[in-house]
Amino acid sequence: MKSKEIYKRAFMLAVPMMIQNGITNMVSLIDNVMVGKLGTEAMTAVSIAGQLIFVFSLAIFGGLSGPGIFGAQFFGQGNTEGIKNSFRMKMIIAVVCSVIGMAIFALFGEELINLYLRGESGDIDKELTLYYAKEYLTIMLVQMLPFALIQVYATTLRETGDSVKPMVGGIASVIVDVVFNYILIYGKFGAPALGVKGAAIATVLARFVEFAVVIIWAHARKKKHTFLQKVFRTIKVPRDLAGKILIKGLPIFSNELLWAGGLAALTQCYSVRGLDIIAGLNISNALCNLLNVVFVSLGSAVGILTGQTLGAMEYEKAEKDAFSLMKFSCGICVLLTAILILLSGIFPKFYDTTEEIRSYGQFFIIITACFFPVQGFLNALYFTLRSGGKTLITFLFDSVYSWVICVPVAVILCEYTPLDVFLIYAIIQALDIIKIVIGYTLVKRRIWISNIVNEESKA
Repeated sequence: MKSKEIYKRAFMLAVPMMIQNGITNMVSLIDNVMVGKLGTEAMTAVSIAGQLIFVFSLAIFGGLSGPGIFGAQFFGQGNTEGIKNSFRMKMIIAVVCSVIGMAIFALFGEELINLYLRGESGDIDKELTLYYAKEYLTIMLVQMLPFALIQVYATTLRETGDSVKPMVGGIASVIVDVVFNYILIYGKFGAPALGVKGAAIATVLARFVEFAVVIIWAHARKKKHTFLQKVFRTIKVPRDLAGKILIKGLPIFSNELLWAGGLAALTQCYSVRGLDIIAGLNISNALCNLLNVVFVSLGSAVGILTGQTLGAMEYEKAEKDAFSLMKFSCGICVLLTAILILLSGIFPKFYDTTEEIRSYGQFFIIITACFFPVQGFLNALYFTLRSGGKTLITFLFDSVYSWVICVPVAVILCEYTPLDVFLIYAIIQALDIIKIVIGYTLVKRRIWISNIVNEESKA
């Protein structure tokens, strides 16, 4: 297949994912900006609580990715029963992870929040920030299980070639979130002004709407989505397949959980330089996370397309497509860099905070933007390796690297050197270039080219 054709396929698959994931992030962005009108304490509190929820979200993505690898290859084979079993495995994982996640946050939420409140507070009230963060996190526990179940359906639909339904569910959720944020945060149309609590309630309502849209619509079209026909007549998964999924999936789950934990740890490292830094990072992350869905979705498309091709045992085609999509993803991210830099001076002005914090946000946006092409290429490398089931390698490649290299470097630089925090942030971003060299070498060696469904491989 010519490069143009694989670009088209990737875009057709990725664009709905971009929209759906972008809308999901838009919910957080809207919460962030609208809460930002309440003051720095409220904004910082939602940022800290959001960082903790983010760890859970990535744990869900990681837990579902193992079955997802099998689901994509089963679809490439035309094996509907295999897709059903991978779906059932996802359901089990989603419920278990949600229960554990809710228990951890319910029991240890305050202690986790306090980890981010160690630095100098300046004009920021720590006690008020803690109160708001606890309030927001407690309410957000309600949406954790619906979020996980949405991902079960959304990922399986994408693996079977339908990324439109998750997108529509996401659009519905953002509309609900905007409306109820306006009503509940500021007390419009006779409703009480609930502030941070209102933002959390609006997000929960939005998540339940998304849940209803995706799941009802999917089940209403069972003739198209054949894997949903009688899928719940049993929750059992063949023991041998469950074992294979767990063997392949555990490294991914561990990777996503530890990687998200690594990001949270990095943020905590920066927080020792002051809560103003966290507030600035919050502004930057709110915008950058909205645009990074582009390369994340392209990476997911790489994983799905190469997984389907590997499932059909078209190994040469899979290799050619993977390299084409890596270059494509990197090129798209160059454009995103330009967009972010243009917005860096405008976006922070939406927040009702100090000029110093707005300036911090602008600098963090610019630094993050400069490394977007690195992240785009890296993401494509990661999903290429994962598509062939090399999950242990991606675990070492990603989360282990974060905890062994990035976090210790950040601790040393933040705690024991006088280096400017922006320079430290840039150094940590630049460390990912080493991962690109390692990942590209592994892909070139073709160790990822395998059919894990049939347990056949070609080096």
